[in-house]
Amino acid sequence: PPQCWRHSPCLSPENIMPSEAGQARKKTPLNRIFIARLVKFLSFRKKNQAGAVPHSTKKVQEPKERLEGPCGLGCVVIPCSQCCNNIRCFLVFFCILVTSQCIVFGLVDMSNDIFLKNSNLKTAENLVLSLTYDISSCLVVVFIAYYGGKGSIPRWITASSFLVGFGSLLFAFPYFSGGFNEENVESEVICQERRMAKVCKKSSLSFQSKYMTFFILGQCVQGIAAIPLYVLGITFIYKSVATHSAAIYLGIVEAAGISGYASAVFFFFSFDSKQHQPRNWGMNFVVISVIAWCTLIPLSCFPRNVRGTARVKAGKHRQPYLLDRDQSKDQEFGPNIKDLLATFWILIKSPIFIYLSLCRASESLVMIGASEFLPLYIENQFILTHSEATTIAGLVLIPGGALGQILGGIIISKLQMTCKSLMRFVMVTSAISLVLLAFVILVHCDTIPFAGINEDYGGTGQLGNLTAPCNSRCKCSSSLYSATCGRNDIGYFSPCFAGCTHSKTFKNRKTYYNCSCIKEGLTTSDNEGDFIDARHGTCASKCYKLPLFLAFVFSTILFSAFANVPSILTILRIVSDKQRSLALGVTFVILRIFGTIPGPIIFKIVGKASCLFRDTEHCGSTENCWIYNKTKMVYLLVGVCLICKAVTIIFTAAAFGLYKYLPKENGDIVPTVVKHLKVKKRERTDL
Repeated sequence: PPQCWRHSPCLSPENIMPSEAGQARKKTPLNRIFIARLVKFLSFRKKNQAGAVPHSTKKVQEPKERLEGPCGLGCVVIPCSQCCNNIRCFLVFFCILVTSQCIVFGLVDMSNDIFLKNSNLKTAENLVLSLTYDISSCLVVVFIAYYGGKGSIPRWITASSFLVGFGSLLFAFPYFSGGFNEENVESEVICQERRMAKVCKKSSLSFQSKYMTFFILGQCVQGIAAIPLYVLGITFIYKSVATHSAAIYLGIVEAAGISGYASAVFFFFSFDSKQHQPRNWGMNFVVISVIAWCTLIPLSCFPRNVRGTARVKAGKHRQPYLLDRDQSKDQEFGPNIKDLLATFWILIKSPIFIYLSLCRASESLVMIGASEFLPLYIENQFILTHSEATTIAGLVLIPGGALGQILGGIIISKLQMTCKSLMRFVMVTSAISLVLLAFVILVHCDTIPFAGINEDYGGTGQLGNLTAPCNSRCKCSSSLYSATCGRNDIGYFSPCFAGCTHSKTFKNRKTYYNCSCIKEGLTTSDNEGDFIDARHGTCASKCYKLPLFLAFVFSTILFSAFANVPSILTILRIVSDKQRSLALGVTFVILRIFGTIPGPIIFKIVGKASCLFRDTEHCGSTENCWIYNKTKMVYLLVGVCLICKAVTIIFTAAAFGLYKYLPKENGDIVPTVVKHLKVKKRERTDL
């Protein structure tokens, strides 16, 4: 039969020349070529079907393999900004945003303290004001973590930048609306003398309602804004850098948050006299809002995957993940609620994941206890003013926490720790901090005698009763605490309880005279020749153990902070790529439920238990404790922190034990960074 070839006319057999006929006989028949090609195609198809990824799954995953986009605003590519299209530039703007929100947290805490002192809130209102942030973030974290992880994470972080600024403006609004203070006159008690008027600032009802409304709204907004930062942002950084470099980046982010909160507290106590002005409070929140919004445009320019992500992803071997690998292997979870619940169930039924999340919650309790009670303990143990004690505590907590986060990340990165090594690192550092924490109890000062509390007015009074025969005629009130130190080195609740009848201001300090309860001690005179019996303020402790105490506390905080970054990294490594954002979201919920929500309540109970003398009513406040039992306070505080550290060690050891006895195929695989991406792609294609 006649044959037709491409680019040649149809020729009959008789038209073929003898030489051409010989060449045609030498060529392989077409039917044999067709059969060979068909066999090869069928064998390739079977091999492809036996491979790791089915054709349907490949189709779904193809769009996700399109890595690295240009830097620009939407479809507008900015050529000069391409040099910033990397994870380091992203980290700079991301840390600025994290620092801004943590400054807001610090300002809100300071503002709430002042507001609660000037307002007579019910217990339920106090809890709502304190826990709104944690509750609002817990309600939305699972949804934002799951759906945000499937989209463009920089877009979510850009939205978070807007919400941080908007929430800060909500906090500022009550201070610009007026009605901050009402003058309520209350007097300082001087025995047998006309009371000196003292202004007690109390919030008006209109300001109180506006404050409650806008601060609750602001904390709800900040709670929603925190999810893209601390869940999606961590996931984005982890997938954009090499596995062992992630520790340094995460340590920098955590240190930025601690520094932001510290800046707010330090700024407050450095300008304490000016901060009580409403306008200044409002301007602080406005400035932070502007700083947060300055990151809007830069963050919105980053693509879904920054430059270098493809090289990092190609260099990472397929890492083993432990959470129900039979169900989640090569499975694509969709955007519906059923898939969300399926992924959520895979996470919560893994004991390793739950143990590691509970470790993070117990560690948060230690930091809450240190930040809540360390200033109070330093103030009472070493007899310092409130601002001095808070400043010293901040200078210990902030550098210790920030340095611990960064050093922990560097150590992990340099040693290239596997999951097992990370868990060992957490257990060792927690054990060291536990031992150092126990030494804190040994550093204490002798208790200063206090009339009516641990001293009985020279045998004329009773312990537990501030009134004695020497001051019974003064009819003193215990509603106003004004610490007074007599020349006999005994402390008094107020000059009235010391029986003082006159007062002066000498060398910028209040001095008291003719005190009927003070009969002993060295006498000194003022510039007018009058003998001073007492001075305003607490008596000097004559204790020089503060540097040793601070050294132990700093070391404890440093080693405690070492455990934060490895706990995050362990969680990120044991889950698959598709589950990382949701895993951090679920960890966020567990940390809030078992850590940050009950933490303040637990330590408030500890504070009440160690209180010796509580104010009954002063300026509408019923919660002020004037005098603490220092020994009881330190035992309760250290005891709670020791329990939390022990819980961290126990849960980490349990997770380590479960991980250790997993099948050998789930052992750690050390990822490497590929320098020649094209070669790696060619190798994968040939498989």
